[in-house]
Amino acid sequence: MPSAPRVRGDRQPRAVSGLRFAFYGRISTSEYQDPVSSRAWQLEAAQRLVAGRGRIVVEFFDPGASRSLPWVKRPQAAALLTAAAARDREFDAVVVGEFERAFAGGEARRVIETLRGFGVQLWLPEVEGPINLDEPDHRALLMLLGHQSQREVLRTRLRVRSAMAVQVREQGRHQGGRPPYGYQLVDAGPHPNQMQASWGRRRHRLEVDPVAAPHVRWIFARRLAGMSAAGIARELNERRIPSPGVYDRVRNPHRAQAVWTLRTVAAILANPRYTGRQVWNRQFTDHREAVPGDKRSSLGPVRIWNPRSDWVISEDRTHPALVSDDDFTAAQGITAQAVPENGSQRRYALTDLLICASCRRRLAGHWVNGRPGYRCRHGHTSAQPVSEDAPRWVYWSETRLVEQLIAGNAALADYSSASDVAAHLRRCDAVIVCGAGTVVIETADNQPITPRAVQAEHDAAETAEAAAEDVLTMKDRPQSGAEQDEHPDLRSSRAGRRSHRRQAARNPIRSHQDGDDCTCGGRSPEGKPDRSVSSCRLTERLCASGCGLDKPDPPSGATASPSVDALSTTGGR
Repeated sequence: MPSAPRVRGDRQPRAVSGLRFAFYGRISTSEYQDPVSSRAWQLEAAQRLVAGRGRIVVEFFDPGASRSLPWVKRPQAAALLTAAAARDREFDAVVVGEFERAFAGGEARRVIETLRGFGVQLWLPEVEGPINLDEPDHRALLMLLGHQSQREVLRTRLRVRSAMAVQVREQGRHQGGRPPYGYQLVDAGPHPNQMQASWGRRRHRLEVDPVAAPHVRWIFARRLAGMSAAGIARELNERRIPSPGVYDRVRNPHRAQAVWTLRTVAAILANPRYTGRQVWNRQFTDHREAVPGDKRSSLGPVRIWNPRSDWVISEDRTHPALVSDDDFTAAQGITAQAVPENGSQRRYALTDLLICASCRRRLAGHWVNGRPGYRCRHGHTSAQPVSEDAPRWVYWSETRLVEQLIAGNAALADYSSASDVAAHLRRCDAVIVCGAGTVVIETADNQPITPRAVQAEHDAAETAEAAAEDVLTMKDRPQSGAEQDEHPDLRSSRAGRRSHRRQAARNPIRSHQDGDDCTCGGRSPEGKPDRSVSSCRLTERLCASGCGLDKPDPPSGATASPSVDALSTTGGR
């Protein structure tokens, strides 16, 4: 009788004596570790483990991959998982030469569970065979090995960081990385550590780059003269000075932009290494363990800026300075000026309400001559020169904009200040579409905004009804948890009625269009559905379903329809 088909998780490995193994190994850095010898001893340890039980038929090795990275982020480990998922894979089990070479923290258990779903075992030297998650001892050992591996990572990181801080502060040593724009790396002799020197490692120090250094001095001079960072970037682009990414493409492959930007100039102005001192720990790498479902942590190490108090700065100058200490400090003071000199605050009442009629971008606040204004530059930045065919910028002063809004909209006639106009438009869910010389108010449903008097009347009615309902609700509120369970829809029904009133208050005409059903759902005063009376006409005074929501008065000259009571006595229209 043929056996029942198995699902992926039911696959079983071959007999132990004939297992085919895939070997996995890893080294942290390919520059400071010998990948040949490291791979050899890991492979030898794996071969000793599987001797007499099978043979290694395929190898996966990740050079320069941190153990903190999940397997799906390591090239060869990810390839191994892909191969394990294939129906025609060429191995039955995975073997590693050492736990800490392959895993850190809880990554081992996640990998084992994944491989287990494919019918693939994982063999470890620490258990002298395959890991079985059904065994309590194996689960405990995995936790212990994971904690030990993570502890060793943290201890090593602490020792290395402490040593690097002392080397920078007291010795002014260069700790690697790209040289700042305006400098170049030169040889500074053999490495002070004899073992490192025997491997051929050399020390390096910063020296002035004769081509780029004058541009750095010019940037600081223009900043001290009062020019903005965006203005400096624009002038550098107009002078066709190569940006750092273009000037040194080999060391800046990650920079796609070939022009100077505001951020590029700001980074140069804020870098204290231009004073001739070595600086370290401005940023740090967050080696958080990847968590399934956590997109941020699953991307691996993340570079994060440290506060200035954590920066390590050398006590003495270690390389030629491009700017004096006084000039550098003065440049930081210019950058740090965040408020006007008189201490006043700049307020923009119409922020987030203004949209450009041309590109549909939000207008940005722009302070001119001591007054608030708004402008749209259609995506242009101050760091770039304006092209001849660029569309005209949209600019409105707040005073002129409010005056035109009030003059063109009767619903705003009772207002005089920008803050009052803004508050009313937000209550009506409206925005202001600004053109070169025109402003138009738009709502989400393309309806005219509610006049102030009508809005106030409905707001007051809503407040009164909500207060009365709260009083009634307090009387009927259950007194115990059991009674609360008997009324599961109490809160939701009350919230629905309040939402109904808010919608009607903001746009009473929209709530009961001619021929539309009432938003109360067509319920009778007793709360039961009554579809025969759910249709609400614009000329009716009350909703036929008895929800109690008033209708707008009929237009001037129109004849009002009979009331609900009259309709019920006459048998309908």
